[in-house]
Amino acid sequence: MNLQDTVLMQLRDLILSGQFEPGQRLAEQQLAERLGASRTPVRAALVTLEQEGLVEANDTGKYLVRQFTAQEVTDAIAVRGHLEGMAARLVAEHGVSRQLQGQLQNVLDEGDRLLADNPLTIESYAAYAVMNDRFHALILEASGNRALQRAVELNDKLPFAPASAMLPMQGTVALDRDWMLYAHRQHHMLFDALRRGEGARAQALATEHTEVAQMNMRLALERRAESERVLPAIRLVVG
Repeated sequence: MNLQDTVLMQLRDLILSGQFEPGQRLAEQQLAERLGASRTPVRAALVTLEQEGLVEANDTGKYLVRQFTAQEVTDAIAVRGHLEGMAARLVAEHGVSRQLQGQLQNVLDEGDRLLADNPLTIESYAAYAVMNDRFHALILEASGNRALQRAVELNDKLPFAPASAMLPMQGTVALDRDWMLYAHRQHHMLFDALRRGEGARAQALATEHTEVAQMNMRLALERRAESERVLPAIRLVVG
């Protein structure tokens, strides 16, 4: 990555990791000093982050960390569900290649192995998140629809919208392993629909799959004090 891309990535990560308060002003000079860069790439990063929806400009042109309502977050998760549903339908209709089938099966086998641990460890959660991201990425890539891929990429830049964004919350709820087992069973059912070429079923399963993330978001908002320890960015969600 060039310097501008690096600054953008670092600043986005700082916001999503809860390093700034909602509504806090992001001063270019202070950010430049913090990131060890000049003001030019910082200014460009702020413009990009405004386009992504993570920051907003006030009446005087100063950039502020944007606040999100709970509805905005649930909407972003719902959008991902519909986009991934479309991707799953396209893959089912195109047909699953032998290579893709093998890749998806390997990912599912890895998830089965990780969820065999009882109780789950922190390492298990981290490895499951990698596996989960891989599963979703394989289907999106196989859809062959570049516009759809760009739409998911843009939506995933919003807080809690990506596929594994809510997985850390799993470690704070009593039924964590049961819910992860349920979500992984959905992965298996989706794989089955893809192999059978059942486009409508694959689409419905992929869309429904995001309900686990929606449930975790509701729990996170109900238990803010506990949630902030594992999801600092929950501070960005107001109300």
